[in-house]
Amino acid sequence: MGYELRDHTADVAVAATGDSLEGVFASVADGLAAASCDEIPAADADESGDRFSVTVAAESREALLFDYLDEVIYLRDVRAELPVDHCVEAIREPGEAADDDGNGDEPDDNRWSLEATARGVPLAEIDAREVKAVTYSEMELERRDDGWEAYVVFDV
Repeated sequence: MGYELRDHTADVAVAATGDSLEGVFASVADGLAAASCDEIPAADADESGDRFSVTVAAESREALLFDYLDEVIYLRDVRAELPVDHCVEAIREPGEAADDDGNGDEPDDNRWSLEATARGVPLAEIDAREVKAVTYSEMELERRDDGWEAYVVFDV
């Protein structure tokens, strides 16, 4: 699965697919990175960029996608790194416990949550364009017979 960049008036849109909800979230975030940079540096021993965690909670599945992408943009600005190689490790529905070991952790009954990681490439090492914000404009997130599809517009 993956993503496709699409022209959108003065903005840029990402159409993404994934086998799972986690997969489509990661594909949209990878599309955001591609919209920011013509060539994303490969992850190898010579490349800089450590992995870091991203944790987000929201009131709905669509709000979770928005808040995740908004957090990725925020972390880009704060860390001065372009987040790439996104891996969404878990998305939990309201009422679903954060662990399966039965140790008594209380679930947040009315919020969706996400745990992810990304690799940060220092902005000083690449020629990156600024993507200002994620928008709710035309946002779509739908389950299909063969997985998930998402469409997200970014303000550039």
